Amino acid sequence: MSLNLDAIIKAVTEAKTKAKRRRFKQTYELIVRFRDFDVKNQANRFNITVALPHPLQGKEPKVCVMATGAMVLAAKEAKADAILTREDIEKLAGNKKEIRKLANSYDYFVATPDLMVLIGRVMGQILGPRNKMPEVVQPNADIKAVIDRLKRSVRVRVKDQPQVMCKVGTEDMDPKHVAENIATVLDEILKRVRPEQLGDVSVKLTMGPPITFSPLSSK
Repeated sequence: MSLNLDAIIKAVTEAKTKAKRRRFKQTYELIVRFRDFDVKNQANRFNITVALPHPLQGKEPKVCVMATGAMVLAAKEAKADAILTREDIEKLAGNKKEIRKLANSYDYFVATPDLMVLIGRVMGQILGPRNKMPEVVQPNADIKAVIDRLKRSVRVRVKDQPQVMCKVGTEDMDPKHVAENIATVLDEILKRVRPEQLGDVSVKLTMGPPITFSPLSSK
């Protein structure tokens, strides 16, 4: 069973048509509800980062790099939204207010292996519950490629309800591009959930009504 891109494009277009214009750029939100899905079973819970084929224009996630050595300069050249050195992290010790501010300001964190123990000790209690512990990158990694990937990624997570919600585009994007983003997210979900467990699937603009559609082709 495959995904029906035409049906997804139709739903995206309808979502935009039925949403009132606002004074801010609205985002497309995908909502997928599951049936016969026990969220109390830890095996059913997942928290994944999905790289979209088309970035959310003007709504890209913010990436903070924690690094030492040459990676610091490389992160600056790659235009990381923030860079923390070992000294910066050590200064945060005990300052929960600043760590919370940092956690709320950035969507993704990456760090070199030599800093992970320090990060865990200083920031783990705050980053951990928010599922924002850093992705580990090797000192010789292409940090620009890592940042570029995260800046077009969304987090897809099952929490305490049998559903996932995530941003998949902005209202000024081509509907086909938004649909391709949706298809990418659904493809990753279907690696973890059986097709028959898909319940209502809908897409909406921030302030618009949800448009429910069937994303699966019967062919």
